[in-house]
Amino acid sequence: MVRCGAAVLRKYSNFIDDLRVYVRGGTGGMGYPNLGGEGGRGGDVWFVARERTTLKSIREKYPQKRFVAGTGANSSVKALKGEKGKDCEVHVPLGISVLDDDGKQIGELNAAGERFLAARGGLGGSLATNFLPCKGQRRTVHLDLKLIADVGLVGFPNAGKSSLLSKISHAKPEIANYAFTTIQPELGKIMYADYKQISVADLPGLIEGAHANKGMGHKFLKHVERTKQLLLVVDISGFQLSIKTQFRTAFETILLLTKELELYKEELVTKPALLAINKMDLPCAKDNLDELMTQLENPQDFFHLLEEEMIPENTLEFREVIPISTYTGEGIEELKTCLRKSIDEQAEQVNEEYRKKKLLLLQTSK
Repeated sequence: MVRCGAAVLRKYSNFIDDLRVYVRGGTGGMGYPNLGGEGGRGGDVWFVARERTTLKSIREKYPQKRFVAGTGANSSVKALKGEKGKDCEVHVPLGISVLDDDGKQIGELNAAGERFLAARGGLGGSLATNFLPCKGQRRTVHLDLKLIADVGLVGFPNAGKSSLLSKISHAKPEIANYAFTTIQPELGKIMYADYKQISVADLPGLIEGAHANKGMGHKFLKHVERTKQLLLVVDISGFQLSIKTQFRTAFETILLLTKELELYKEELVTKPALLAINKMDLPCAKDNLDELMTQLENPQDFFHLLEEEMIPENTLEFREVIPISTYTGEGIEELKTCLRKSIDEQAEQVNEEYRKKKLLLLQTSK
């Protein structure tokens, strides 16, 4: 069994992608029986998506993780209709799923400004309630963060994902010649001459068994879900996590990564995908690349040579295969061009499907 080191797990814990909070709507205001006055409704608790907000900042600012809205104003002779209590707005990151304590999703916030009513305020006292106020809704919810990005970098540790992100964007991830330098998701943006931007998420390296949560696999894999496309980054010379684990060729690495994605969620392998073959500056890289390209043309022809458990049900179909070297810069510009082309094609496909649906609705409504 392969495990992350304790230091890695401690360091990853500094990044928060799940936060359990208590929310309570405000209590309504007292009614005024003598004059039939109604108390004000209690305030509501809202989650509001906001850029440059993190779950870590929420925890630091509100260590008790309790959010309570204001109480509604009592009815009085001067104001028979009491004012509503003050709402409580909690700014949350983009990409938040709101889950109840049973794990059921009850809300989602993906775009800046989107709002979710987390706890409704109680009714003010009125004739219907014998002029007594009602308590607000109260519950505990989970804020589950899944990063939103155009492209997600997927690979085993030390494949060069962080180096690649630093080459194609202005991000400054930690880079070193050992496994697990990336222990939390890192976001960067590719800037193009026409001001187009493509967001790229460098996800922590996976290990075999990630789908079963080995090496905190679930925490890492869940961030792939909301990326539009996948960019697998593979070391042309192969991968071996440690002397106690088996060496894997580049071809085996690709199949194992596909298998991990598939076992976690089958739909992940249906995403558009590209393949970056890194470390082409190493000796024998050209010969290894020729062999790999032959294997990728008809992967099924080589399955009989592999262990059955590493073979996925469905193989990823790569839109582009780009040999690169993050050390020399070889292929980096070509990769950026391919990413732009792939993202633009996907956007056009989505727009075309939307136009067809609108046209179909117009035709059926006549």
